[in-house]
Amino acid sequence: MLRGFYTAASGMLTQQRRTEMLTNNISNANTTGFKADQTSVRSFPEMLLGNMQRNAIPTDNHLSVPKLSQVGSLSTGVYVQEANPLFTQGTLEETELSTDIALADENIPINEETGKAGSVLYTVQDKDGQMRYTRDGSFTLDGQGYLTNSKGYYVLDENNERIQLENDRFTVTEKGIIFEGNNQAARLGIGYADDPIKQLVKDGEGLYRAVDNELPNAHAAEGLTFSTKQGFLEGSNVDQSRTMTEMMSAYRSFEANQKVLQAYDKSLDKAVNEVGKL
Repeated sequence: MLRGFYTAASGMLTQQRRTEMLTNNISNANTTGFKADQTSVRSFPEMLLGNMQRNAIPTDNHLSVPKLSQVGSLSTGVYVQEANPLFTQGTLEETELSTDIALADENIPINEETGKAGSVLYTVQDKDGQMRYTRDGSFTLDGQGYLTNSKGYYVLDENNERIQLENDRFTVTEKGIIFEGNNQAARLGIGYADDPIKQLVKDGEGLYRAVDNELPNAHAAEGLTFSTKQGFLEGSNVDQSRTMTEMMSAYRSFEANQKVLQAYDKSLDKAVNEVGKL
């Protein structure tokens, strides 16, 4: 009985974590460059139940031999194994602001091991010199003319140097090259992760940290094509209708496990307070 109690409780905890993740996705549906999280739910190893019996042998000594018969398997519960971002591109929205620059995926190679496409991301740096990556192209110029993102991180060029411009009247080509008038000022630093699930770790606020400290330069990657679009921003890739459906499914599953838990609680109460009196 207690085994079923723990199994139902694990189901409730799993659905609670799924609901929290889905709620976070919905709340960031309008966040620039946000990548929706997806959970991977797995079950604990199943237990094989058996029934021990003794078969009597018709002898004067009344001998018997043990016999084991299988009853069947019993699930021991489920758990959320991991939550990984979905790195598909969001919808590009036109803003007509020169400091808004979106990354547009064109031909992103498929990873042979995972069967999924990689991802390209802007390279940014905080005030302590720590390098991070993001798909949020909502940039601006600070008081010293440095190109920064919406969180105040410095946008880096392909040599991992900060980009300093005279004003916001610059142009960006589809190759990520920044021109001030007819002069080339810099080229946006863009990293490439062929397996972003393994190579990147979420660092909050739409930022990612590379597991190996630095991603390779996307401009030099073979077979990879992408473009930068000035005056555009990439929206989140959250599918709101699907996410709401999954939230309702998680809620129903939580409710079902809750009812099972209540049934076990009533059975334990009866066993202690009524059967125990006999």
